[in-house]
Amino acid sequence: MITGKKRRFLAVGECMVELAQIGPGTYRRGFAGDTFNTAWYARRLLPADWAVGYLSATGADAVSEEMRGFFREAGIETKALRVVPDRTVGLYMISTKAGERDFSYWRGQSAARLLAEDEAFLTEHLSGAGVVHFSGITLAILPAADRQRLCRAIGAVRAAGTLVSFDTNLRPRLWQDTESMKAGLMLGASVADVVLPSFDEDGPLFGETAPQQTIVRYLDAGAGTVVVKNGAAPLCAFSRAEGAFEMAPRRVERVIDTTAAGDSFAAALMSRLATGQSLKEAAVRAIDLAAAVIQAPGALVPEVFE
Repeated sequence: MITGKKRRFLAVGECMVELAQIGPGTYRRGFAGDTFNTAWYARRLLPADWAVGYLSATGADAVSEEMRGFFREAGIETKALRVVPDRTVGLYMISTKAGERDFSYWRGQSAARLLAEDEAFLTEHLSGAGVVHFSGITLAILPAADRQRLCRAIGAVRAAGTLVSFDTNLRPRLWQDTESMKAGLMLGASVADVVLPSFDEDGPLFGETAPQQTIVRYLDAGAGTVVVKNGAAPLCAFSRAEGAFEMAPRRVERVIDTTAAGDSFAAALMSRLATGQSLKEAAVRAIDLAAAVIQAPGALVPEVFE
């Protein structure tokens, strides 16, 4: 359990303008992005005496200011958001068919690509967090040198006692090639306490035939806990403190949109771990929340808390 001044959950990455399909030819505009989604859900799951913040960069234009206002309205701190005057925020569009997603991106001028260029800024904001969460997408959008800089800074706060989680969250189109993607994922895992891969992504990438192989690879990289999501198959988990277990996902009759299933899962899991629950207890809440989220359109589903 994290106590005292370290009661701060900080997610690192990119928030974008989201256009989510809600009907044939009809889209709803919002703000979302994998680690931001996790922060949004974490804010609703963590006790009131916890702060939740987001470390990223935005532009100085109207849509960037609207995004920062959205953060504040959601109860998410903005002090770790750098403003880059000649940049803006990215945009993505989700089209869905039978609940599965297809993404189109416009992020060439995204300020978030510069989020890790200032090492002093990273150190200042990361060092005050009890939990730091980042993802494979966080690393993929960065130049190689900035990727290394961010992981050095995260590794340093982990060594000082911060709980670090890493969601592998593969987006192959963001990486230069397969080898750089594999290297980036292993770099992220090397500075994390908790690694959250999806077997349908990680397994084929690394030539693995069972989730247990994925667990061993990330443990060898330095993680203490690995939780492998596996679609409709049982979740496989291992922690050095609690050992190995499997857990069946909750049955869902109708999948509407799988956007943010993994992001909400990470929020529930890390929120419960941060407040002293066991990995098994945290996994139950994570599975339940993800199951509820995929039964509604878009990334952020306030209805699941009603």
